[in-house]
Amino acid sequence: MQHLPATLCRKMGGAACDVFINHRGIDTKRNIAGLLYERLTRMKVRSFLDSMNMKPGDRLFDHIDRAILGCKVGVAVFSPRYCDSYFCLHELALMMESKKRVVPIFYDVKPSQLVVKDNGTCPAKELQRFAFALDEAKYTVGLTFDPLKGDWSEMLRDASDAVIMNLLEVEEDMKTKL
Repeated sequence: MQHLPATLCRKMGGAACDVFINHRGIDTKRNIAGLLYERLTRMKVRSFLDSMNMKPGDRLFDHIDRAILGCKVGVAVFSPRYCDSYFCLHELALMMESKKRVVPIFYDVKPSQLVVKDNGTCPAKELQRFAFALDEAKYTVGLTFDPLKGDWSEMLRDASDAVIMNLLEVEEDMKTKL
Protein backbone atom coordinates (compact mmCIF):
# COMPACT_ATOMS: atom_id res chain seq x y z
CA MET A 1 0.00 0.00 0.00
CA GLN A 2 1.24 3.48 -0.85
CA HIS A 3 2.23 5.65 2.13
CA LEU A 4 0.09 8.76 2.65
CA PRO A 5 1.42 12.05 4.04
CA ALA A 6 0.10 13.19 7.41
CA THR A 7 -0.98 16.53 5.89
CA LEU A 8 -3.92 14.78 4.21
CA CYS A 9 -5.33 14.09 7.66
CA ARG A 10 -5.72 17.77 8.43
CA LYS A 11 -8.38 18.11 5.71
CA MET A 12 -10.78 16.01 7.76
CA GLY A 13 -13.07 17.51 10.37
CA GLY A 14 -16.55 17.70 11.79
CA ALA A 15 -17.39 14.64 13.89
CA ALA A 16 -16.49 14.21 17.57
CA CYS A 17 -14.15 11.45 16.44
CA ASP A 18 -13.16 10.40 12.96
CA VAL A 19 -12.27 6.80 13.76
CA PHE A 20 -13.64 4.30 16.26
CA ILE A 21 -11.23 1.46 17.11
CA ASN A 22 -13.14 -1.69 18.03
CA HIS A 23 -10.90 -4.32 19.66
CA ARG A 24 -10.59 -6.95 22.37
CA GLY A 25 -8.52 -5.15 24.96
CA ILE A 26 -6.95 -8.26 26.50
CA ASP A 27 -5.53 -9.21 23.08
CA THR A 28 -4.72 -5.89 21.42
CA LYS A 29 -4.86 -2.82 23.68
CA ARG A 30 -1.11 -2.86 24.35
CA ASN A 31 -0.11 -3.59 20.78
CA ILE A 32 -1.98 -3.10 17.51
CA ALA A 33 -5.00 -1.13 18.82
CA GLY A 34 -2.94 1.11 21.10
CA LEU A 35 -0.21 1.68 18.53
CA LEU A 36 -2.70 2.46 15.78
CA TYR A 37 -4.48 4.93 18.08
CA GLU A 38 -1.18 6.67 18.85
CA ARG A 39 -0.17 6.82 15.17
CA LEU A 40 -3.53 8.22 14.06
CA THR A 41 -3.48 10.76 16.89
CA ARG A 42 -0.02 11.94 15.83
CA MET A 43 -1.45 12.33 12.31
CA LYS A 44 -4.17 14.61 13.76
CA VAL A 45 -6.92 12.04 13.19
CA ARG A 46 -9.41 12.15 16.05
CA SER A 47 -9.64 8.54 17.14
CA PHE A 48 -11.64 6.77 19.84
CA LEU A 49 -10.07 4.01 21.91
CA ASP A 50 -12.00 3.21 25.09
CA SER A 51 -8.99 3.29 27.42
CA MET A 52 -7.90 6.67 26.04
CA ASN A 53 -11.24 8.44 25.66
CA MET A 54 -13.24 7.28 28.68
CA LYS A 55 -12.90 8.11 32.33
CA PRO A 56 -14.28 6.62 35.55
CA GLY A 57 -17.96 7.47 35.78
CA ASP A 58 -18.67 7.38 32.03
CA ARG A 59 -21.64 5.20 31.15
CA LEU A 60 -20.10 2.48 29.03
CA PHE A 61 -22.76 1.86 26.38
CA ASP A 62 -23.83 5.51 26.16
CA HIS A 63 -20.31 6.77 25.59
CA ILE A 64 -19.25 4.02 23.19
CA ASP A 65 -22.50 3.97 21.21
CA ARG A 66 -22.34 7.77 20.80
CA ALA A 67 -18.74 7.52 19.56
CA ILE A 68 -19.67 4.81 17.04
CA LEU A 69 -22.68 6.70 15.73
CA GLY A 70 -20.64 9.90 15.44
CA CYS A 71 -17.54 8.45 13.79
CA LYS A 72 -16.85 8.35 10.08
CA VAL A 73 -14.85 5.12 9.90
CA GLY A 74 -14.59 2.09 12.15
CA VAL A 75 -11.60 -0.16 12.59
CA ALA A 76 -12.38 -3.68 13.76
CA VAL A 77 -9.29 -5.38 15.16
CA PHE A 78 -10.15 -9.07 15.20
CA SER A 79 -8.07 -11.25 17.49
CA PRO A 80 -8.23 -14.80 18.90
CA ARG A 81 -10.58 -13.90 21.81
CA TYR A 82 -12.55 -11.18 20.03
CA CYS A 83 -15.74 -13.26 19.70
CA ASP A 84 -15.70 -14.05 23.43
CA SER A 85 -16.62 -10.43 24.15
CA TYR A 86 -20.23 -9.24 24.15
CA PHE A 87 -18.93 -5.65 24.00
CA CYS A 88 -16.80 -6.26 20.90
CA LEU A 89 -19.67 -7.93 19.08
CA HIS A 90 -22.14 -5.20 20.13
CA GLU A 91 -19.79 -2.48 18.84
CA LEU A 92 -19.24 -4.32 15.56
CA ALA A 93 -22.97 -4.84 15.08
CA LEU A 94 -23.67 -1.16 15.73
CA MET A 95 -21.01 -0.12 13.20
CA MET A 96 -22.49 -2.43 10.57
CA GLU A 97 -26.11 -1.49 11.32
CA SER A 98 -25.28 2.21 11.08
CA LYS A 99 -23.57 1.57 7.72
CA LYS A 100 -20.14 2.80 8.81
CA ARG A 101 -17.19 2.15 6.58
CA VAL A 102 -15.21 -0.52 8.47
CA VAL A 103 -11.55 -1.48 8.01
CA PRO A 104 -11.03 -5.02 9.35
CA ILE A 105 -7.65 -6.00 10.77
CA PHE A 106 -7.18 -9.71 11.35
CA TYR A 107 -4.57 -9.82 14.10
CA ASP A 108 -3.25 -13.32 14.78
CA VAL A 109 -6.53 -14.84 13.54
CA LYS A 110 -8.00 -15.97 10.23
CA PRO A 111 -11.47 -14.76 9.24
CA SER A 112 -12.70 -18.37 9.16
CA GLN A 113 -11.79 -18.72 12.87
CA LEU A 114 -14.18 -15.93 13.89
CA VAL A 115 -17.46 -17.45 15.07
CA VAL A 116 -20.13 -16.17 17.45
CA LYS A 117 -20.40 -18.59 20.35
CA ASP A 118 -23.61 -19.28 22.27
CA ASN A 119 -22.65 -19.50 25.94
CA GLY A 120 -26.27 -19.43 27.05
CA THR A 121 -26.26 -15.86 28.39
CA CYS A 122 -27.15 -13.97 25.23
CA PRO A 123 -30.64 -13.89 23.65
CA ALA A 124 -30.97 -15.63 20.27
CA LYS A 125 -31.86 -12.33 18.57
CA GLU A 126 -28.58 -10.78 19.77
CA LEU A 127 -26.59 -13.82 18.64
CA GLN A 128 -28.15 -13.52 15.19
CA ARG A 129 -27.37 -9.78 15.10
CA PHE A 130 -23.74 -10.47 16.05
CA ALA A 131 -23.35 -13.30 13.55
CA PHE A 132 -24.70 -11.14 10.72
CA ALA A 133 -22.30 -8.28 11.59
CA LEU A 134 -19.36 -10.67 11.88
CA ASP A 135 -20.13 -12.23 8.49
CA GLU A 136 -20.40 -8.80 6.92
CA ALA A 137 -17.01 -7.81 8.36
CA LYS A 138 -15.32 -11.08 7.37
CA TYR A 139 -16.31 -10.44 3.76
CA THR A 140 -14.87 -6.93 3.74
CA VAL A 141 -11.37 -6.48 2.38
CA GLY A 142 -9.05 -6.04 5.33
CA LEU A 143 -5.50 -6.39 6.55
CA THR A 144 -3.97 -9.49 8.08
CA PHE A 145 -1.11 -9.56 10.53
CA ASP A 146 0.87 -12.32 12.19
CA PRO A 147 2.56 -10.71 15.22
CA LEU A 148 5.32 -13.35 15.27
CA LYS A 149 6.37 -12.95 11.63
CA GLY A 150 5.01 -9.57 10.54
CA ASP A 151 6.73 -6.21 10.28
CA TRP A 152 5.09 -3.95 12.88
CA SER A 153 6.04 -0.66 11.26
CA GLU A 154 4.73 -1.86 7.90
CA MET A 155 1.47 -3.00 9.49
CA LEU A 156 0.93 0.30 11.29
CA ARG A 157 1.69 2.25 8.11
CA ASP A 158 -0.69 0.10 6.05
CA ALA A 159 -3.45 0.28 8.66
CA SER A 160 -3.21 4.04 9.09
CA ASP A 161 -3.08 4.52 5.31
CA ALA A 162 -6.20 2.36 4.90
CA VAL A 163 -7.99 4.42 7.56
CA ILE A 164 -6.96 7.71 5.92
CA MET A 165 -8.06 6.54 2.47
CA ASN A 166 -11.44 5.50 3.86
CA LEU A 167 -11.84 8.77 5.73
CA LEU A 168 -11.10 10.75 2.58
CA GLU A 169 -13.65 8.68 0.63
CA VAL A 170 -16.30 9.18 3.31
CA GLU A 171 -15.62 12.94 3.31
CA GLU A 172 -15.89 13.03 -0.48
CA ASP A 173 -19.16 11.08 -0.36
CA MET A 174 -20.51 13.52 2.21
CA LYS A 175 -19.62 16.50 -0.03
CA THR A 176 -21.36 15.01 -3.07
CA LYS A 177 -24.55 14.42 -1.06
CA LEU A 178 -24.78 18.10 -0.10
